[in-house]
Amino acid sequence: MFRHALPDAGDQNFERDKADRGAEFYPRIQQENKLLLLDVRNDKEFGAWRIESRHSPETLHIPYVVFVEDEEDAVRQVPADREIVVVCAKGGASAYVAEILRRHNTPTTNLGGGMIAWGSHYVFRPVVERDEYQIYQIDRASRGCLSYVLISKGQAAIIDPLRHIGRYRQFLSEIGADLTLVLDTHAHADHISGGSALSEATGVPYYLHPYDAIHPLDMLPPRIRFEMLQDGQSFTLGDLTIRILHTPGHTLGQVNLLVTGSAGQSYFFSGDNLFLLSLGRPDLGGLSKAWAPLVYETIFGIIKETVPPQALVLPGHYASFAEANAAGLYGKPLADVWQENPSLQMTGKEEFVEHILSHLPEMPPQYAEIKRVNIGLSAASEQEANELELGKNVCALE
Repeated sequence: MFRHALPDAGDQNFERDKADRGAEFYPRIQQENKLLLLDVRNDKEFGAWRIESRHSPETLHIPYVVFVEDEEDAVRQVPADREIVVVCAKGGASAYVAEILRRHNTPTTNLGGGMIAWGSHYVFRPVVERDEYQIYQIDRASRGCLSYVLISKGQAAIIDPLRHIGRYRQFLSEIGADLTLVLDTHAHADHISGGSALSEATGVPYYLHPYDAIHPLDMLPPRIRFEMLQDGQSFTLGDLTIRILHTPGHTLGQVNLLVTGSAGQSYFFSGDNLFLLSLGRPDLGGLSKAWAPLVYETIFGIIKETVPPQALVLPGHYASFAEANAAGLYGKPLADVWQENPSLQMTGKEEFVEHILSHLPEMPPQYAEIKRVNIGLSAASEQEANELELGKNVCALE
């Protein structure tokens, strides 16, 4: 099972261009291709965020205004012997440019919905599909964000749901499962969580560790309803057992989930503290020197002593498309992660902490506001949410 979920139409070009949207575009750029992506956004927008994939197409940047001011000169800059896909912010300007290029006999399609549609494109892929239970990884490819749906005996749990909650509800409706549990591994900073909204829409309890319900910079309490997670807590979902491990470091309230099947198979949902080839940054609360040692204690203490080596690590993010296997899945046995993750080769605490502190990327200013939204201290319209979530996540060390 491999499916795509697309955003609702929001611009006038949707009906004309919907066939060119992510459902067709995404698979093409997951394999070798000869596409030329013509990005017609302005310099600032183009510099902030681009379309990337396992096989990123060659990209040519010619701002829309160039086509408006001197159409002939702009067209001359575009190869006539390549298949062109034009992209802009919302799909309108790119539709205009695509029509110009078609008039000049250049094979061209428009990425309807533009970067807004690309940013809202979701892919559902199976992790495991057994008679007793199924686990699906949901990939928001534009941001490198991963969430998960667990299903057993008609019951479903969602881990780290992203903000477009209709995707999950539609998926569960199609598969015939009832949502009974919603969990966030932590209060996210890089994207707006769908956890609280799912709970409000369905009446299903939403779980979060209480340490993360307090804004780490404002020190203000939450204005959302949630159930408190605690270390050692467990849930039963059909034939699956979900065990909560409090794993501070990326945030003080970060938890990981150790999920065990009825036959003993183990799945480790590592949130934002352990990635396949990196680690989660500990500075989002402004206390990197205090929290970095917690990362060491979590990784080399809690995880190493608790999680079986054969458990499949399923992270909350990825930094590179190269981390996926041939099927596009982001996941590896913990034993492989111990051997392949460069950050795990430093076993001494002092060296490890120094490594973390010297590899912290710049924190985007919008992350503080996203955290406010995620605990109900502020609200964001659809346009504001798109602006807050602009670009890929930078939750991992550089």
